[in-house]
Amino acid sequence: MKAPLSRYEETDFDLDEQQRQFAEDVAYGLSQPEKRLPCKYIYDDVGSELFSRIMELPEYYPTQCEMEIFDTHKSDLAKIFGHTGFNIVELGAGDGQKTRVLIDELLDRTCDFTYVPLDISEAAVNGISDRFADDFPKLSINGIVSDYFEGLRWLADQNHCRNIVLFLGSTIGNFTPQGRSVFLKNLRRSINTGDLVLIGFDMVKEIDTIVRAYNDSQGVTAAFNQNILRRINSELDADFDLDNFIYYSTWDAVSRAIRSYQVSCCRQEVYVGKIGQTFEFEPWEAVHTESSHKFNEEQIATLADRNGFAIEACYTDADQYYTDCLWRAK
Repeated sequence: MKAPLSRYEETDFDLDEQQRQFAEDVAYGLSQPEKRLPCKYIYDDVGSELFSRIMELPEYYPTQCEMEIFDTHKSDLAKIFGHTGFNIVELGAGDGQKTRVLIDELLDRTCDFTYVPLDISEAAVNGISDRFADDFPKLSINGIVSDYFEGLRWLADQNHCRNIVLFLGSTIGNFTPQGRSVFLKNLRRSINTGDLVLIGFDMVKEIDTIVRAYNDSQGVTAAFNQNILRRINSELDADFDLDNFIYYSTWDAVSRAIRSYQVSCCRQEVYVGKIGQTFEFEPWEAVHTESSHKFNEEQIATLADRNGFAIEACYTDADQYYTDCLWRAK
């Protein structure tokens, strides 16, 4: 449980619920002996645009591998999904680049299904819904603006068709081990027995290949990671000097994860106006911003079993860098 932050709580700022949560998380994270910021705050419109650029980089293999998997196995997936009576529910759809491969296959087979983008961001849901409506005039779309689990529970309560949940892009790797288990348990509780989940895992592999993916030569990943500081400046009236921080990422062989940081280049203070608090940074002090865990087959099998799922199938790219696993809710 988070300790109370009396200075923040006594400050009277006009913040909506999301801004207040953002402020609380920033205040808590920057007050810790080892400073940290939740990686979810990297993603606003600017962050999403930068991540779209990352996915096109030659060093960033996960998107290329997942696209290969969808291109190669779309027919197999379509056969498992069936011909009628199901929803394709995508959590955090993004630009839908990979999903459109699957949708195109399902429509070619004249399958009767509904595409359900689900996200807490109304702009994200509307954006993907509008794009897919233009690209696929015959596609039935039912966007839901909601917390993932609330939206899934609402769909499950309708109880008129099976839900097939897509959680792509190895987002599961950004959770801590404990957070990962909590997420998967909540996911299982939010869907019906027999529902399917297609979930992406970035696999353990040759270390240099992983490191290059998070240290691209164009510096796009560095800009993406630093976007969290820009957001704090913009939305919480902070005065981070972005030139005084550098991006650093490294492979942690024990946790089998890339760990990314913003590192202070000098002794400095940063004032966050909407928190009403100043935070001190020592020279070369690191602020942890993101972890990207990598997996092996045994870990994936254990995650499925411990959290109420059975593995139906696993699909990999030719290099076995990446896996999309199809789980059935037991």
